[in-house]
Amino acid sequence: MEDHNTGNLTEPTSPAASVASAEIAAEFAALTVEEKEQRRAEWSQELARVEEEINTLRTVLASKTRHASDLKRKLGITVWKELTDDVNQGVKNLKESHVFQRTESVLKTTGEKTASVFSTITGGITSKLSQMKNSDSMRSIEASVGSAYENVKTKVTSRSGSVSSFPDALDENNTSSGMNSPTDSLTK
Repeated sequence: MEDHNTGNLTEPTSPAASVASAEIAAEFAALTVEEKEQRRAEWSQELARVEEEINTLRTVLASKTRHASDLKRKLGITVWKELTDDVNQGVKNLKESHVFQRTESVLKTTGEKTASVFSTITGGITSKLSQMKNSDSMRSIEASVGSAYENVKTKVTSRSGSVSSFPDALDENNTSSGMNSPTDSLTK
């Protein structure tokens, strides 16, 4: 069942490993056939021991992991809670970082300046609208519109004699002429 890949040697990846491999190969080539077989047997035995230790450590690790999971379950620690705690810790670490604090400061300053600019703009617009409202031209327009409304209202009232408002006059006019207003279907 044990798999020993002694025939598949990988090539060295660094110059130091190349030199070491060359030295090992030179030493191995200088050995007699019996010494080579003895070395291979020693290395195979050592490899088997190391692989057995690795398997034992894997078994122990799996057992410890199961035991830790059981303890966490007994304590009410769920995977979701662990994930939430990890995320919260990450956010806390981020907030404490220098970069985040600088970014937060820049954004705060930018927000304050933007609010100041908007306040100035809206204050200017409000001031201009107030000036326009109090101007002679606007008063003249208000008077003209008010006068026109009163004239229409008076003419409608004088024609029917019983209508007291402009919308009522429109309704009466539409009813008498057989026309329906768009809102008739809503009120019926």
